[in-house]
Parts: sequence; structure tokens; C-alpha cells
Amino acid sequence: MQTLTTRARRAPLAMALFVALLAPGLAFAQTAKERELEARIAQLEAQVQALIGAQQQQQATLAQTQTTLDQVRVAQAAPADGKPKIQSSPILSAGNPDGRFSYGGFIKVDAMVTDTSDGEIADGSAGRLFYLPGAIPVGGVDESSADIDTHAQFSRFWFAADGEVQGHKTRAYLEFDLFGGGSSNLGNQASTNTHALTLRQAYVSWDKWLAGQTWSNFQDVAALPDAVDFVGPTEGTTFVRQAQLRYTSGPFSVALENPQTVVGSYRSTTRTTSDDGTLPDVSARYTNKGDWGHFSVAGLARQLQHETTTTDASGTGFGVSVSGKYNLSKTDDIRYMLTGGSGIGRYVGFALGADGTLDATGEDIDATGVLAGFVAWRHVFDPKLRGNLMVSRAQFDNDTDWTGFGVTRSAQSIHANLIYSPFPKLDVGAELIFGNRELESGADGDLRRLHTSVKYSF
Repeated sequence: MQTLTTRARRAPLAMALFVALLAPGLAFAQTAKERELEARIAQLEAQVQALIGAQQQQQATLAQTQTTLDQVRVAQAAPADGKPKIQSSPILSAGNPDGRFSYGGFIKVDAMVTDTSDGEIADGSAGRLFYLPGAIPVGGVDESSADIDTHAQFSRFWFAADGEVQGHKTRAYLEFDLFGGGSSNLGNQASTNTHALTLRQAYVSWDKWLAGQTWSNFQDVAALPDAVDFVGPTEGTTFVRQAQLRYTSGPFSVALENPQTVVGSYRSTTRTTSDDGTLPDVSARYTNKGDWGHFSVAGLARQLQHETTTTDASGTGFGVSVSGKYNLSKTDDIRYMLTGGSGIGRYVGFALGADGTLDATGEDIDATGVLAGFVAWRHVFDPKLRGNLMVSRAQFDNDTDWTGFGVTRSAQSIHANLIYSPFPKLDVGAELIFGNRELESGADGDLRRLHTSVKYSF
């Protein structure tokens, strides 16, 4: 019994001793596995750290590249002269390296109903497309006529290339519209309405010099009214585009312009456009600008010349024009032009009157006096709606002993319009026009027109 008891007491001790003897082996085996696992974890951590480092380096490279690109874009958008560039290199392969190319224009659709008191304006006449006082029929007897005309011929586009070459600012400019008549036998309203391309302006300028075809230096384009019609108060407006050489310095400009003489035949309405002049028309202008608007005065001196196989007629012409725009408020302005002189008929109202008239022998030109002008009031009702009211008149001092009684003595018109812009660059307009032309004989004719248009600028 004592032996069993002793054995029972000795069993736990033996078990404890057995466990103690095995424990070092167990501990050694567990430590080896842990070390293997830790080694693998450390290897994975090293690989992850390598990947993170590579990613960070790649992100840093991308950030540096983006910064460089942003700097290039900023440099291109804001060059030293402060003018934004459209592209980093010229579109034209022959262009200057720092040139800036631009393009613009508008699409304009015109539709009008015209009623004249003394006969119909001839088909194909420019007077069917816009207000042309010289085309108003005069002298008909109870021949009132109404016509509807629609066209898109005054749609326009232009190209310009601006740059700086060896310190000289340069510009090349081309402008066209479709007011060139039918370009083929199919160019009529019965079929294709095809129209030819018309050159409006083509010039190059460098610093203060300009050479090429553009608006006459005698014309103040900035004073033209906001009209639905192509011109608006045509008879009171100086309106000429022609080749010239111009020099501008600050508010002053002087130009040598293309000489042409519009000559009326002796006691006849027949007129001839002569290019026999040997001296250019000389124009000079001064313009003063400010927040209030602008004021401009221009002078013109010219030679009148007409040659035939047997005669050589000549004369002189001169003129003065005062024009400008005065801002009455943020929503109202007044625009005006007053032109007077002798022998400058072709510069006023699309040659409404001749520059002069030949005498009976065809050896002398009697210059015709003219006084013409307009006043226009513009009011902005809100950002989308504006309106204009225009009054215009031209008066000619004809010597009826030379001209006869069939030439234009005067023309006048009143224009009122509303122009709605549902969104920027789109104008929908309607203009009422009342015009009158009177001859030296006292006969006259009236024009009444509703002119509508849709115009989108781009």
C-alpha cells in the first residue's frame, strides 16, 4: 500500500521531469520557424519598400514634368509683350517663328421687303441688297413697286498674322465677303444662288507703316452706326476702301491713296470712272480718344483727271470731315459724321454724286460741291436688346449749265432698328428705312423698307 502511494506521488514528478527534458527541444523547434517566418516577412517588407520608393520617384518625376509643362504654357500664354499666343508655333510653314495666326468673321443672312414710289429697283442692282440712295427710282408715274429680297452675300471672313521681326511689329491681314455677284450662269436665285468671293482688305503693316488695301484714311470707321443694313445712313457717310501707303504716329496719320475720278458727261447723267490721275489722293487725320468716346477730323486733297484720245481734262478737289462718338452714359452714345468739300463725290455715299462734270469741249472738269452727314443715337435697353435711330442727308451743288437737270440734287433717310442678342455673338435685327432722292429737275422718289437680319460672329 505504501509502495502504491509512493509510486502515485512519484508519477507527477516523473512527468514534470519528462516535460522539462523535452522543453528545450520544443522551444528550439518553435524559434526556428519564427525565424524563418520573420526572414520571409523582412524580405517582403524590403520588396514593398522598394516598390514604394520606385513609385515615389516616379511621382516626383511626373510632378517635375508637369511643372515644366505648366511653365511652358504660362510662357506661351503670357509672352514678354503681354499678348496671348494662339499656338506655340506658326500655322504657316513660311511664317515667322513668333507669329500669331488668327481667323474670324460672321455669317449674316438678310431678308427685306422694299417698296418704291417711282418704279422698281432693277434686278441685280446693289440697291436690292442694302440701302443705296443712288438706286432709288425717280420720275416714274404711279409706278409703285414692292419686292422681297433675301441673301447671305455679306457673310465675311478674315485671316491675320501678327508677329515681331527683329524688333519690328508686323501684321498681315486679308478680309473677304461674298458680295461679288454670280460666279457662273447658275449663280441666280432660280437655282444655286452662287456668288463670287470679294476682296475687302489686303494689307501689311510694320510699326507705324501700312501698305495695301484698307479703309481710306479719310473715313472714320469707328463712327459708323450700329445698323442692320450694310451701311445704314449711306448718303451721309464717307465710305471708300482702296490701296494706299499710310504712316501713323500717335493720333496723327497721313496717307497716299489710289486716285480715281468719277466724271459726269456734259449735260448728261452718264458717268465715267477714270484712272488717268498721275498724283495720289492725299489724306491726313487727327483722332483724340478718351473714356468719353473719340473725336476725329480729316482732310483730303486730290487731282481730278480724265483723258481721251483727243482731250485731257483736269481739276482739283478737297474735303474736310469731322466725326466721332460721344458716350452719354453706359447705355447711350451719339455717333456723327459731317463731310464737306468740292470734287470728293466718290468718297460720299458710294459715289452718290460725281466728283465733277466735263465742260462742253471735254477739256475742263468743274468740281461738284457736296455737304453730307449723319447723326445716330444708340441705346442699350438691357444686355440682350439695343436700338438705334439714325438721320442722314447729302446735298450736292451742281452747276446745271454743265450737269443738266437729271443728276441727284439731294438724298436723305431715316433709320430705326432693334437688335436682339439671345446669347453672345448672335444678333437678330429689324430696321425700318425711309429714304428719298431728288433730282435737280425737282422730281423725286421714295423708298420704304423693312430690313431684317440674323448674324452670328465667330
